[in-house]
Amino acid sequence: MNRPAIIVLAESALATARAVASALGEGEIHGLADRVSDCDIAFPETAAHLQSLFLLDRPIIGVCAAGILIRTLAPILADKRMEPPVLAVAEDGTSVVPLLGGHHGANDMARRIAKNLGGVAAVTTAGDLRFGVALDEPPAGWALVNPLDAKPFMAALLAGERVSLEGEAAWLSDSRLPFDAAGALTIRVTDSRVAGGPSSLVYHRRNLAIGIGCERDASADEAVALVRETLADADLPAEAVAGVYSIDLKMDEPAVEAVAGALGAPLRYFSGEVLERETPRLLNPSALVFREVGCHGVAEGAALAAAGADAALIVPKRKSRRVTCAVARSGDIFDGSTPGMARGRLSVVGIGPGAAEMRTPEVSRLVSEADDIVGYRLYLDLLGDAVAGKKLHRYELGEEEARVRAALDLAASGRRVALISSGDAGIYALATLVFEMLDSPVRADWRRIEVMAAPGVSAMQTAAARIGAPLGHDFCTISLSDLMTPWEVIEQRLRAAAEGDFVVAIYNPVSRRRTRQLGLARDILLCHRPADTPVVLARNLGREGEQVSVVDLKDLSAEAVDMLTLVLIGSSETRRVERRSGGAWVYTPRGYAGKKATKAAQS
Repeated sequence: MNRPAIIVLAESALATARAVASALGEGEIHGLADRVSDCDIAFPETAAHLQSLFLLDRPIIGVCAAGILIRTLAPILADKRMEPPVLAVAEDGTSVVPLLGGHHGANDMARRIAKNLGGVAAVTTAGDLRFGVALDEPPAGWALVNPLDAKPFMAALLAGERVSLEGEAAWLSDSRLPFDAAGALTIRVTDSRVAGGPSSLVYHRRNLAIGIGCERDASADEAVALVRETLADADLPAEAVAGVYSIDLKMDEPAVEAVAGALGAPLRYFSGEVLERETPRLLNPSALVFREVGCHGVAEGAALAAAGADAALIVPKRKSRRVTCAVARSGDIFDGSTPGMARGRLSVVGIGPGAAEMRTPEVSRLVSEADDIVGYRLYLDLLGDAVAGKKLHRYELGEEEARVRAALDLAASGRRVALISSGDAGIYALATLVFEMLDSPVRADWRRIEVMAAPGVSAMQTAAARIGAPLGHDFCTISLSDLMTPWEVIEQRLRAAAEGDFVVAIYNPVSRRRTRQLGLARDILLCHRPADTPVVLARNLGREGEQVSVVDLKDLSAEAVDMLTLVLIGSSETRRVERRSGGAWVYTPRGYAGKKATKAAQS
């Protein structure tokens, strides 16, 4: 389940929201901007935010009146089978009402929250109340084959029909269901492929482990077809698959991922060393495989390693042209995500200026999903409660390579990692270094992790928005830092930008030991644009002490600038508009006025 979003519309509800997060052991507090402080995510408009969360399948817990949630979400309700949990919690914590998704986790969440807050869970689902069981939401480790039949089945039970039980399952036999061997309804608990119906529900234990091996770049369709055929030939239900497993050398193979996706099962990997320990239990050990990957069997070994010491190999290795698979059965249900190691993920994220309301929803989601957060200590501090409970890896300025190396190492060990940058991670920031290190032959396991970059609001975008629209026409960005780029190259780029009449965003304008470059840049640009060209100086954008001012190009000096300042130099077309309240707007026209004049002259 996705991380719950706990909605707070008033400061007075914050304490209850934090208690809800504590009760669930997770949760991200979303507060209405201008009304709620110290939240993980600030949102400007309630209805749009709630609907967006709902459509993203995020559980929603509103510490507010139930009517607010009902009126907001009613227009987008469609399929009850696809809805996430939605709960309303009284501001004083006395009542917790699951409004939607009762059998998708809402009822259970309501009970946990109410127990922690000392309130009452107002569960209204008829089946839960009368029989003490939700047939369409079996416990972890169980699968219902025909969920569409659960509603008419439960309706028949509530109307007085009785039910027979075939097979064993304590969660069913210990319930208050009206069991009768001669009942018109049937519940079957089986390890075989059985079709259900409106009067027959079928449940499987999730106790099968699928082991997969494949050649490099094997076809995903081939892998999925082989597994489906293998299960069908052995009369094994796909719903009983607890997980899909392979060797860690195959972490970046789409064919293996496709199998897990097709079965809706967790995907985990083992090292060759771990798989080699399963050799005594293999039915088809291979010396060739050992020479290639360091173990005598991938498919059989992975299935057995996942299913446990009491497991039996019920389908030996089967092979298609480029894929192998095997199936092991555990003596009991097991959590398919526990054995082995997940494929690590490195998210390189830009948090913008730092304030929660200026982070994109994608960045906030990736930070919330991460196990480990790596970054410059100031950036981690800016994230505040958004990284509460996560493992933080703090670094100082100048330790960029160490940061990236640590993030890659953590991801290679199977962790979900967020590497934090201010602004946009791809603009003079860490994303480039990540891919540069991936491009080196240092670590083969780095190449097998999932890597993604999420954009953030850059300093030049924020500065432009604060002052008007100076980036309204063509622009470029230039860093004046010559630590890694020779000054001669920077100077050449400045001249080209000046001659091309670009608006120029200057990053890294000065440092304590580097002050002369900004003056040189000014002089180069003065050769090609007026002395009174507007220059925007934006410092501490989006943070405490933010300052945005405008000076003439001829007056630009290093004394007015530091490393926290973004310098935005207009083109020859950039205009300044004095504001009656003081200060000025700055914009660069795109030629609309000229176009309008031309049309008027032609008419």
